[in-house]
Amino acid sequence: MIAYPTGARRADEALRVVRALGGHRYVGGRLHLVHALAFATVPDDGVDADVLREPRAWAEQTLAAPALDAASRDERLWRRSTEAEIAAVLSAFWAPVERAAVARASLRKRLTELELPLPEHAPFDEAFEEATHPLLIDAGWELLALSTLDPARHRGAMDAFGHALAYESACFEEETAIPPVTHLYELPALGPAELLMGTSDEGELKAPLVVWVDGDPTYLDYVMRGVRRAAKLPERDPDDPQADDG
Repeated sequence: MIAYPTGARRADEALRVVRALGGHRYVGGRLHLVHALAFATVPDDGVDADVLREPRAWAEQTLAAPALDAASRDERLWRRSTEAEIAAVLSAFWAPVERAAVARASLRKRLTELELPLPEHAPFDEAFEEATHPLLIDAGWELLALSTLDPARHRGAMDAFGHALAYESACFEEETAIPPVTHLYELPALGPAELLMGTSDEGELKAPLVVWVDGDPTYLDYVMRGVRRAAKLPERDPDDPQADDG
């Protein structure tokens, strides 16, 4: 997979990106897992209280279960979640600063009680992704196969290839590749470092948000430019020397 810049440099921009990643017509499937510790340490107030009420109740029940080791990698500690729930959790830890301080203090306390180490590395450092524990948010989306796109609903992506032959060639490569080509993107692994230290007091991300993408580059670029546009961000990164207006 390769990193694709989203253009988000602030917490509010990142939250809009998360919502936009799952809010378009090219999404074919999604799998988002949120750890019980993330839900349990979110304050039970704020505009997202209703969104998080059921996940928080599940988290408290899960963490209290005597048969579960909350410090382990037991798969029962993760809950399938929605983009709205992920955005609500991130909002609690990243902004505003007063509420974030409460969530961060609660998470630190839980980690310490479970004898899990507090992070010492910088957030969003890909060198530590594989070792992230506990993995608090794991979110990914699969796009529709090129060969299943509908000319009426998905004309934009089809036209992005420039001409019909290029699109048909991409479909052929998709269908004949071994293993089959799957077009997908996912958020970086979000663990304690990202939730506890992911933003400054001013709401700036400690590193610009990227998503990890895999699949046909033309298709993914078209979809991601749409995501950036829906998140009210420039379609191209202005710092990219190859950036243009679209």
